[in-house]
Amino acid sequence: MKRVFLTICTAAFVFAACKNEKEPAEPIKGEATVSATDSKPEEKPWVPVDSATAMKAMMDAGTPGEPHKMLAKSTGTWSADVTHWMAAGAPPQKATGKSVTTMMYGGRYQQSKFSGDMMGMPFEGLAIMGYDNTEKKYFSTWIDNMSTAMMTSWGTWDEASKSITFTGTVKNPANGLECNLKEIYKIVDDDTHVMEMYGPDLQTGKEYKMMEIKYTRKK
Repeated sequence: MKRVFLTICTAAFVFAACKNEKEPAEPIKGEATVSATDSKPEEKPWVPVDSATAMKAMMDAGTPGEPHKMLAKSTGTWSADVTHWMAAGAPPQKATGKSVTTMMYGGRYQQSKFSGDMMGMPFEGLAIMGYDNTEKKYFSTWIDNMSTAMMTSWGTWDEASKSITFTGTVKNPANGLECNLKEIYKIVDDDTHVMEMYGPDLQTGKEYKMMEIKYTRKK
């Protein structure tokens, strides 16, 4: 699986109102207020662990399992046919690219290197994906040559639809607001994957489908 073209959302799509951040309302006269320090969550008491238990837990947490084997099935070179929309209802635009996917560190993480073009410019990106045995979730990070930030998102596998739904946030460089992004990565078959990305509309800030990528394994 590959999170390619992910930061296009930050570079080309996420320059409008995202998640509104309202100013806090003025407190009513005489109303009690709670300071930030008063609202801190309670810290959980430390649970003592003996060395043998700690070692076993660390070994279990660091051992690749079935989710990692599933990621490894995507090893190879993939062509990417990209369709994206600059706004809800806008005409679709097309692009192409290539992603080379490998496993690293003993099958613990998946690395995908993307190359292609975007808006007439060379585009390169690097994704690292894995499964956290402790959190019981998939995670993904993304960096590319059109940004200076790293995006991180978390997702869960749905067996019925053969897909992972990732969610994350990215800061809008135009207004500094945090924007919610959602990606649905579907495994159609061993040689065909489809990614759909959703984010805020440029004018309304409402979620819309901004991108779809069809991946085909090269043989």
